[in-house]
Amino acid sequence: MDVLILFFNLIIGHCVGDYVLQLGPMSLAKSRHSKLKEQYGEDFPQWYYWLTAHALTHSGIVILITGNYLFAVLEAISHWVIDFCKCEKWISLHQDQCGHLAFKILYCVIFMLSQAG
Repeated sequence: MDVLILFFNLIIGHCVGDYVLQLGPMSLAKSRHSKLKEQYGEDFPQWYYWLTAHALTHSGIVILITGNYLFAVLEAISHWVIDFCKCEKWISLHQDQCGHLAFKILYCVIFMLSQAG
């Protein structure tokens, strides 16, 4: 797979994961500051379930695109940490998206280096 095609596919996958598959409750409830649990009661999942499910959604997309489980594990961890930082308001939405983009670039660099050897 050409590295530019890989990068384009990863960006499309990211957009699907962040803007199509991340439904309203998930985008709000993945923050530990969300009031949804109070609103919906004890049976409503904790924030870390929502954040982990969102990160694993992105991980699954990366597996589907690359077939690489190392990239998928990196994606799950990095996406969780980056989104947690955004939910804490330690970083902005733009910094969040740049962080995610940086990991897509990293996957492409690793892919390119593996093809060169």
